[in-house]
Amino acid sequence: MFSAIVRVFRTPDLRRKIGFTLAIIILYRLGAHIPTPFVDFGNVQLCLKDSGGTQGLLSMVNLFSGGALLQLSIFALGVMPYITATIIVQLLRVVIPHFETLYQEGQAGQAKLTQYTRYLTIALALLQSTTLVTVARSGQLFGSSAASSCQQLLTNDVWWAQLLMILTMTAGTGLIMWFAELMTEKGIGNGMSILIFTSIAATFPSAMWAIKQAKGFEVFLMVLLVGIVIMVLIVFVEQSQRRIPVQYAKRMVGRRTYGGTNTYIPIKVNMAGVIPVIFASSLLYIPALIAQFNQPAAGETPAGWVTWINNYLVKGDHPLYWLFYFLLTIGFTYFYVAITFNPTEVADNMKKYGGFIPGIRAGRPTAEYLDYVLTRITLPGSLYLGLVALIPLIALATVSANQNFPFGGTSILIMVGVGLETVKQIDAQLQQRHYEGLLR
Repeated sequence: MFSAIVRVFRTPDLRRKIGFTLAIIILYRLGAHIPTPFVDFGNVQLCLKDSGGTQGLLSMVNLFSGGALLQLSIFALGVMPYITATIIVQLLRVVIPHFETLYQEGQAGQAKLTQYTRYLTIALALLQSTTLVTVARSGQLFGSSAASSCQQLLTNDVWWAQLLMILTMTAGTGLIMWFAELMTEKGIGNGMSILIFTSIAATFPSAMWAIKQAKGFEVFLMVLLVGIVIMVLIVFVEQSQRRIPVQYAKRMVGRRTYGGTNTYIPIKVNMAGVIPVIFASSLLYIPALIAQFNQPAAGETPAGWVTWINNYLVKGDHPLYWLFYFLLTIGFTYFYVAITFNPTEVADNMKKYGGFIPGIRAGRPTAEYLDYVLTRITLPGSLYLGLVALIPLIALATVSANQNFPFGGTSILIMVGVGLETVKQIDAQLQQRHYEGLLR
């Protein structure tokens, strides 16, 4: 293992790519700590210290920004606008035929879809930065019960100052998007995935330190051991797949013989990745957001539905919230798998190139068989995602962890997934040069 790592840094091309990736990561983390103009940095840091950075409504965005959101930095929005835009464009392929046509056109169509994603990212960044500046100006960023210093986060709230803040945060999102594309082109792995990994890993030490401060070293050690077990189990499930055997008949093209090979269709247990967890948390975010903007004035009694939402759907420590989160994750897993894996399209492509599943007729019977297998394997995958999503909520209620608990939910899924993919890419490049990979 250590000799393989030495080979990585002795290979000039790999060394250059890893160095470029690390340089982009340093710039990204530096930007996450540079405050936006007209932000009272001292008050923001004081509020972060008092609140511990645990914001129910903003926890997801704050996680993907590496804590930059609540610091109101130039990279406050992080990668969330790009993630949202990518998901929207992917979903629009089902609704808009033109998007599906572009997707099937190969590299030229993919380039056009990427351009649409960029435009949508900037539009979402404008919308989200406007919302963030408005919330910061109203003093609700750290909650209505926060200290008086948390109500005065801006040094100047005139319209042109707010406009400059919005443009700065939007430009920060565009810069992050450029960083990610540069890293994908000249670095190791997918740039956006590595930036997300960096953001989540940046919150890891503070989250673990909060547990140690609240519960002591014994609980801290227990959480660390449980976290290692969770990571091992997640690696096992993420690598698990059902391999459906496929045979290709021999065919003559001119004087050459093609086909006659045996291969397989890999269907992963977790086909949907982390997207259903993001969908479920975003949907549960909406009632809490509506309730926040319908809080009564001082001395007035809140409406019954506002009280119910505040009691059950805001803090994330109630069993009813856990149940909703679990069921929504399962539902969105089936939904996302259904729109990303089309059994009919796979069956048609197999039939086109002379492929068939042994014992299954080509065409419609193959599509029905693939759909049957996919439905069955998605059930354990959805249950697995639902349980992993509940880990930080259970930790929040039992060991006083914050909602960015590193050993569960989106954080652990992304960290393990990106880590595995990056190691595979380094391993593949090592094998090209030394005939021996990073891992044996």
